[in-house]
Amino acid sequence: MNLKQSLIENNSILLNQSAANWEDAIKIGTDLLVKAGTIEPRYYDNIISKIKEMGPYIILAPGLAMPHARPEEGVIKTSFALVTFDTPIYFEGEDEPVHVMLTLAGSDSDQHMQGLVEITQVLDDPESDTGVDLDKIRRCKTAEEVYAVIDQALA
Repeated sequence: MNLKQSLIENNSILLNQSAANWEDAIKIGTDLLVKAGTIEPRYYDNIISKIKEMGPYIILAPGLAMPHARPEEGVIKTSFALVTFDTPIYFEGEDEPVHVMLTLAGSDSDQHMQGLVEITQVLDDPESDTGVDLDKIRRCKTAEEVYAVIDQALA
């Protein structure tokens, strides 16, 4: 399943959210996927325990985090949830705030890698210092605007 199709089918986009801390921020995304029936509630618990054990491995680039755990840790079906934050989210030991979280639930390692590749294509920006352009997602006010950004990036 591709990124856009998953976001549409699972109604899994929330924009300009606020969260008290990084755990609450991650829960916003996983709750969308629990509601859609694509992950079990324990997937959230597994993400949190892994971050506490290994540090914020989910930060892929400045401003971008991709909460995920292993397929056997609660994934029912490959899916994505996109959440943007109007107030920055900080992780312990990280100076850079996170403004965009893209939760990935891959049903197997191939689906997981395919998801990573597509996310990279959508956010890729060789002109920027970080290699990604989160502003094009952060500027979106509606799910339809997010779909347009994805379509343009993958065209």
